[in-house]
Amino acid sequence: MKEMICCQEINEYIDYYEKNKRKFNKERILLMENIVKPTLKRDDIFFDEETYKNCIKYCEMYFYKLFPYQKFIYAFVFMYENDFPVFRTIFIMMGRGNGKDGMIAPLLSFLQSEYYGIKNYNIDIIATSEEQSKDTYDVVYNMLEDNKVKMKKHFYWNKEESINKKTKSKLKYNTSNAKTKDGKKDGALVFNEYHAYEDDKQIKVFKSGAGKVRHFRIFIITTNGDVREGPLDNLLDVCEGVLNGESNELRYFPFICKLDKEEEVDDFEMWEKANPSLPFLPTLQHEMKMDYLEMKKMPSNVAEFMTKRMNLPKQNQEQIVTDWENILRASYSDVKKKIERLFPDLENNSAIIGIDLATLNDFATTGLLFKVNDEYIWRHKTWICKQNKFYENIKFPFDRAGQKGFTDFCVTNEESIDENDIVDWCIQQMQKYNVKKIIMDMYRFKLIKKAFADKGITDIETTKNPNGLIRMIRNLPSVESIIAPKIEIEFIKGNINIGDSAIMRWAINNTCTKNRKDGNKVYEKIEPKLRKNDPFMAFVMAMSGNELLDEQFIYV
Repeated sequence: MKEMICCQEINEYIDYYEKNKRKFNKERILLMENIVKPTLKRDDIFFDEETYKNCIKYCEMYFYKLFPYQKFIYAFVFMYENDFPVFRTIFIMMGRGNGKDGMIAPLLSFLQSEYYGIKNYNIDIIATSEEQSKDTYDVVYNMLEDNKVKMKKHFYWNKEESINKKTKSKLKYNTSNAKTKDGKKDGALVFNEYHAYEDDKQIKVFKSGAGKVRHFRIFIITTNGDVREGPLDNLLDVCEGVLNGESNELRYFPFICKLDKEEEVDDFEMWEKANPSLPFLPTLQHEMKMDYLEMKKMPSNVAEFMTKRMNLPKQNQEQIVTDWENILRASYSDVKKKIERLFPDLENNSAIIGIDLATLNDFATTGLLFKVNDEYIWRHKTWICKQNKFYENIKFPFDRAGQKGFTDFCVTNEESIDENDIVDWCIQQMQKYNVKKIIMDMYRFKLIKKAFADKGITDIETTKNPNGLIRMIRNLPSVESIIAPKIEIEFIKGNINIGDSAIMRWAINNTCTKNRKDGNKVYEKIEPKLRKNDPFMAFVMAMSGNELLDEQFIYV
């Protein structure tokens, strides 16, 4: 039987882990127990220790001494099964300041060199901004400049790319339009600051060249960020399953560093959970302590510190509608397993319809609000106009329409959304449910008033006709200031049920609250053109009439 894979660098880090588990977050503990140790025991894996040792020697000779955890990660780059990397994707998430660029750049330089030896092993460094991708390449560029006499024998280089003379392998940074990159033949892709991607369009295009070069790999280096339900959140979901023992067919090596819970931020020893370089970088220790003390005096800095330094996203509590965790609870009865919250048969029950739209060539949403015991159940339909001039820049995966979690919206290629579709949807619901009110503000009603009238709906609520079907809100900020505290409380209590709706979660997360001079809260878009919130604002419309709902249905 083949002996267990081992080498000094792997053994030293495992030993450090065994003696310091308190400083390892849950994800890294699972990595060690469920991926690392089982991998080392496999008898079908070839560990190219010679090339690995050459890599460490190259990196430390021309760059700098590597930290133990960095050498540990490098080792798993050089493990193969039938000449395929055991780990095709190396995913590293660490707090800001830990040297992600400095860790990955020496390895990239080695992989393009003759010491690795694969011809045309081209490597693209990719990010959403030129600065981010260039930061990684600059580590290599500066090394080549510092060792110019010797390196001229091995490389050509300029400020944009380096080329190894023997292997012809290119290393370059790239932020050009993704549409021009289809069909590239890369040996490795490096995605820098993955958290900044709001959709996976560019990622997919670069990945389209996978498999054309031997030993293809993907490296992902990032901190956490503010984008929710983007590629990073999706990747973290997949990695959670892998770390918990699910099949690792995608060959991920997820080295995820973060705090396990918010309270740990007040224990300096726990900071290493998110920052594995901390013991070796006194400057990082000092800067983080200064940031921490500043955060304690300035609450507005809490979100930034927790998200970027500790990889535990925490939005500004004075601005968000509710925590992301509460939004997920509104969708799932079991957040980890993504089990959708129960949606009972509510036929003939009382309901409120809420409507929100900006213009008919943008977004429009109408939805139903029910109340069951203490739970508010919201189901909606959203229309999106593809002809809107900002459509291509909106960072939401519209192409997933019809898939699980993406069934409550449709995209029209017409010049505008047909207001008759909105009204017809309302009429269909009125035939199934006891609709007490249809609520929208005056501006929205003006846009679709004729469509309602054409369908025979002209019953407007007034002081003389309080039972009128359509309630037009004349002073929206006043209504928002009344309903916002209730919505916040119901989210916290877990009393809001939106079902598995990606676009609803996105819309809630796109909305902020602003405090007016009188102390009351109003809702606003975080970004007016690209981060739409119509599904949430339709919910707000409906919630403003929540007192009209009867509690008729009881779960059985």
